[in-house]
Amino acid sequence: MKKWIPTTMAAVMLASMLAACSSKPAEQPASSAAAGTDSSKPAEKTKFSISLRTLAFGHVEKSPDINQDKWVKKLEELTNTDLNIVLVPHKEYEQKMIQMFATNDIPDVVQGSGGVNGKEMAGSVKAGVFMPLDDLLKQYGPNLLKKVPKDAWDNVTYNGKIYAIPEFLSNPSRRAIFVRKDLLDKAGLGVPKTVDEYMAVLRKFKEMGVENPFMGRENFKYADSFFGAYDVYPYLSMFEKVGDQVLPKFFDTENMTKALQTYKTMFDEGLINKEFATINATVFKNTILSGKAGMWSMNANEMLQWETQLKTTVPTGDIEIIAAPTGPDGKGGHYLYGPAPRAYFINKNVKNAAQIIKFYDWMMSDEAEKFFTFGIEGDTYKTVDGKIEYKAPTDTAGVDEERYRQSFLWLVQDTTYNKGTLSLTDEGKKLMNIYDTTLKNEGRDGINFEPRLESLMKNPDISPASDQAPPVILQHMVKMVYGKEPISDWPKVLEEWKSKGGNDVIKEATDKFNGKDPGTTISMPRK
Repeated sequence: MKKWIPTTMAAVMLASMLAACSSKPAEQPASSAAAGTDSSKPAEKTKFSISLRTLAFGHVEKSPDINQDKWVKKLEELTNTDLNIVLVPHKEYEQKMIQMFATNDIPDVVQGSGGVNGKEMAGSVKAGVFMPLDDLLKQYGPNLLKKVPKDAWDNVTYNGKIYAIPEFLSNPSRRAIFVRKDLLDKAGLGVPKTVDEYMAVLRKFKEMGVENPFMGRENFKYADSFFGAYDVYPYLSMFEKVGDQVLPKFFDTENMTKALQTYKTMFDEGLINKEFATINATVFKNTILSGKAGMWSMNANEMLQWETQLKTTVPTGDIEIIAAPTGPDGKGGHYLYGPAPRAYFINKNVKNAAQIIKFYDWMMSDEAEKFFTFGIEGDTYKTVDGKIEYKAPTDTAGVDEERYRQSFLWLVQDTTYNKGTLSLTDEGKKLMNIYDTTLKNEGRDGINFEPRLESLMKNPDISPASDQAPPVILQHMVKMVYGKEPISDWPKVLEEWKSKGGNDVIKEATDKFNGKDPGTTISMPRK
């Protein structure tokens, strides 16, 4: 608990300490991109600071000064802005965000990882740190209101007011299983469907000398596909009604035991790296791109770029997305993402909120789509007979730079995939079809509560990120897979979780599900 005290205090004290929070007020300007000022008089630049999570983007993390990056400079030119980007390290995101609120060193715009009640927001919206945006959006954000879907706006709404501008997902089934199709063909096996068929492929890969038949990653992140087969993702964003209670899905002991046994078998037989529990994002990616993995899970929209990078090492390498393994109910898939992966909150002390709204509204324009998708005319693309000619980069640095421009820097968009570039090639059209068929028809979901359950905030052991298991659950999962604890002890793990605050979580979830808190929005499973 001692480690949690500063975090909890930061959240609790925000109501009083941050009521008068002060970032340096942004200067009052008028953006030329949308201000509509007298064209004979140059408009002043819209100046504002903005915190952005690095998100393990190579181009970002390798940049000596992101504010001097050519794409940032071009974005500023197009929008008549002067940005001061404050990077928040991906690995320390929650810690740094909470520290930011505790020290009251808050930028003009803050990027959150989704809704208004995320753990990283430390209760700042409730404390009044940010301004409601409804009136500003009606006046200065017509494109945003037209193109951002309602469920994304709902995700950033508190007490009936919109508090952030959300990035959005039109298809929440975003994560997928990738396989080295060249290795699968060499193995002489068909595309696996069930868990048993998947295990047969992984064993064959091992027999063929593939170093990592299934590439794992720390905290079971992007290594959780078989939990989906048994519908027991150990996340507290996935509840289900069992009898007269609302319980986390990992309370299904029978299927949780089967899923853990699957991972233990993979571990015992060398089908997954023995160090998977500590493999970070960088090692995960580098191992795959060096050709040392046969199968893995990640976000589907990165397939073509990763395949391009793989081919620099393994020219014959061929990556394909296949349907996730199915379990006893004949279904499977990864957990469905929320409707707003990232969102942008405006500090209540800024003086140029209208111009900032215009900056984000521009992100929904045709000009913005062309810039983020293709780059700079005469540099990264050309126009011939009215048609854009764009050749995607093939070198690692170029791919990283393209991915950064299209995903990291394009702050508000439908992040399902970039239709502009994908529609230019047969490979891209094939990927879009995979989204519209394979991924659309799979995925696991659960009952969700907005705002976040208060009982989850009382103990860090039971309060994880949305796509991770609670620490007290995760540590036993790893021990069981590593053979340090018997999987049959799973009921004891559930009792430990309940004793550390889980009973309160179950009670609160059940009460809210039964309508005892009319201020709570309950989302039922989408699949």
